[in-house]
Amino acid sequence: MKKEVLVVLGGPNSVLGELSAISKSRLNHCVLLYREGKQVLCTGGWGEGFNTSEAPHAFYAKQYLLRKGVKEDDFLAFALSKHTVDDAVKVKEVLYNREDVSLKIITSDFHVRRVKLIFNEILSAYDMDFIGVSCQELSGEALEKRLAHEKKAVEEIQKKGLYY
Repeated sequence: MKKEVLVVLGGPNSVLGELSAISKSRLNHCVLLYREGKQVLCTGGWGEGFNTSEAPHAFYAKQYLLRKGVKEDDFLAFALSKHTVDDAVKVKEVLYNREDVSLKIITSDFHVRRVKLIFNEILSAYDMDFIGVSCQELSGEALEKRLAHEKKAVEEIQKKGLYY
C-alpha cells in the first residue's frame, strides 16, 4: 500500500513570519487529514507576493503544524518554491525515486483548478487527490481579485502551456 503524503501549498505570511488566513486554512485542513505515519511536505520559499521574511514560508508552516500535533518524524524536506509551477517542480525533486507514495495536494478552493493543471503535468507519475480549502476570512473584493488572477493564470496555461 502506498504511503500518503500531505502536500500543503504555501501561502502568504507577514514580514515577521505571521501566517495569513489563507495559509492557516490550508494548514488546518492538513491537521484534519493527518494521522501519525502519514508524511507532510510543506512548500514555499520566498517571493515578493507572499514571503519577504527571513525564513522560508515552509518553515513557518512546519512550526504551525508541529504546534497542532504533527510529529517531527513525519515531515519530508521542504519544497522551497517561489510560485505554483515551482511548487510542483520542487515537490517532484523532494519525492525523487519515491514511487511508494500517493499525494493529497492541499490548496485553496480558488486555486485548485490551476494546481490541477500544473501538478497533473509535472507529477503525472503519481496518484494525486486535490483538495480546495475555503478561507472564511477571504471575501468581497479580496476574493474577487484572487478569482480574477486565477482565471487569467489558467487561461495563460491553456494558451501557452507550462514553462519549467
